[in-house]
Amino acid sequence: MSAIHSSQLSFFAAHAPFDRMEPAHLLWMLERMSLAYYAAGEVIISPEQGAVERFLVIKQGTVQGEQNVAQGGDADAWLELVEGECFPLGALLASRPVAGVYRAGSDTFCYELAAADFNGLLGLSTAFRDFCTRRIANLLEHSKQLIQAQYSQSSAEQQSLNSPLSAIISRMPVSCAPETSVRHALELMYEAKVGSIVAVDGEQRPLGILTLHDVLERIVLPQIDLEQAVIGIMSRQLTTLQPQALAHEAALVMARHGFRHVLIVENERLVGLVSEKDLFALQRVGLRQIGSSIREATTVEVLQGAAADIRRMAHSMMAQGVAPEQLTQFISTFNDMITVRVIELECAASGLCDALQQAGLCWIALGSEGRFEQTLNTDQDNALIFTVPDGMTAEEVRVQLLPVARRINVALDLCGFPLCKGEIMASNPQWCLSLDEWKQSFSSWIMHGAPEALLHASIFFDFRALYGAQNLAEDLRTWLARIARDNQKFLHQMAENALRNRPPLGVMRDFVVGKERTLDLKLNGITPFVDAARIFSLAAGVTHTSTIQRLRLSAPRLNINAGELEAWIDALLFIQVLRLRHHDALSEQGRGDAALDNLIDPERLHELDRRILKEAFRQARKLQSRLSMDYGL
Repeated sequence: MSAIHSSQLSFFAAHAPFDRMEPAHLLWMLERMSLAYYAAGEVIISPEQGAVERFLVIKQGTVQGEQNVAQGGDADAWLELVEGECFPLGALLASRPVAGVYRAGSDTFCYELAAADFNGLLGLSTAFRDFCTRRIANLLEHSKQLIQAQYSQSSAEQQSLNSPLSAIISRMPVSCAPETSVRHALELMYEAKVGSIVAVDGEQRPLGILTLHDVLERIVLPQIDLEQAVIGIMSRQLTTLQPQALAHEAALVMARHGFRHVLIVENERLVGLVSEKDLFALQRVGLRQIGSSIREATTVEVLQGAAADIRRMAHSMMAQGVAPEQLTQFISTFNDMITVRVIELECAASGLCDALQQAGLCWIALGSEGRFEQTLNTDQDNALIFTVPDGMTAEEVRVQLLPVARRINVALDLCGFPLCKGEIMASNPQWCLSLDEWKQSFSSWIMHGAPEALLHASIFFDFRALYGAQNLAEDLRTWLARIARDNQKFLHQMAENALRNRPPLGVMRDFVVGKERTLDLKLNGITPFVDAARIFSLAAGVTHTSTIQRLRLSAPRLNINAGELEAWIDALLFIQVLRLRHHDALSEQGRGDAALDNLIDPERLHELDRRILKEAFRQARKLQSRLSMDYGL
């Protein structure tokens, strides 16, 4: 121990995962490590050396490694490792040779640990083992703590929307038999100082609920007989969730429907009740209030205020460490609600509401909204599907719909959803089509589309019903899944297009940046995952539109390794976190919605975030490698 210099301890304490290891385990590792020097250009490890015999941590210098990705011989298929990074974990864990050459990019010093000692350390240190086996997920945990520290000084014990409902339930709800009188039910609520009571049968199955909110409307104003059975005035359409459901699911239910309570049942038996107060007393986010203001809005001005509330909600959720997948679902859900309310208001104002409904139409979301992946920076991507009534032509229906669609698009623009620069909107006659016309368009893209045409059409494969006759969208989706899965030429062309967009990793530096030394987190970061997931889902016949769900549902059908899958998802979610933080920071600076962008300077990122971003881009490369292998590209 005396031979270990304090500078070594300081070095390892500054880098993951060593900063999480117990001191005794860190010292154990250091006592067994040696320091090696490699001249610039010298091979450190190569496949020809056989199974890897040592674990390396870069003390000084850079190491360039060639990943086994599509077109691996290209210059842009190299990665660069820098001070504090360790390698080659995958080969060590599998006791196999490395997949590519690791070469010193400059004069480099590495701490080295024999493979046997590496395996010994895996058994000793949980923190080290967790990092090595779940590398990017472990780094994300580090980053999440950093983000929360930046946003909030709240207690580490604070409940979050990631909590299961079972952890939030504080006591059993007050209940009664269905034949209990209204008077006695109110007395029970008063004595227990609660805002609700649930009627249950002899098996503890919930039958109805009465809340304080119901008392005025159902008891006081009608002046009912208080001796009648309470079940007669209770709400009988109950919303229930399982105890293992997460708090954010209950929050979304409350926001969508304006409920204040959700019943928790297990094996049909009532085991708890979660109220709005339970969910948001600690969270300080009034999701139901935002939902109510949207549903009850009578003007676009009210909806503009709700849109601003959504942005404040997003900031608060980031401060509380809400996961990016859930946060984008919240944002997309509320944006859906604003869109639906705008459609309702404009249809009513046009005087065509009844006529439009009779015609049978469906407003569909495309792009990020269609994938439930909206951030604070999102323009409009939407379209219309309609049926053609007897005695009319598609063009005659379109003439009626287009003026209303234009009013809707303009109103959404006022609410913070800029008009699409590419005119991919329902007010464009090209994207206001009958169901048969949509099938013809998709058939043309799939059967005869040139690569460039498919590149521009890819956004339409992410459609999702928002308003109206959802069966039209379901019909189109089912039909599309069937014909796309069987057309290998189409999938091959989609894969070719997807592989044009390479993650920005460079040879001589961490990232390939543009003129302003920035990179685009959406185009270069998110899009490779979105494109690959879309192709996998089409090939597997998966009808879900969310990128993560597409990956999860396609993986078993395409024999994709579970470990690879989760690493891809973790990488995608981290890039989404950076986008959300970037948009939030720009909003805090007073930048309007139209001024939000996805351009970041990686040099301005925290060292840990820069490291994870580099790892996330490597995962994008691996995902593209799988795509390339599947389609022989």
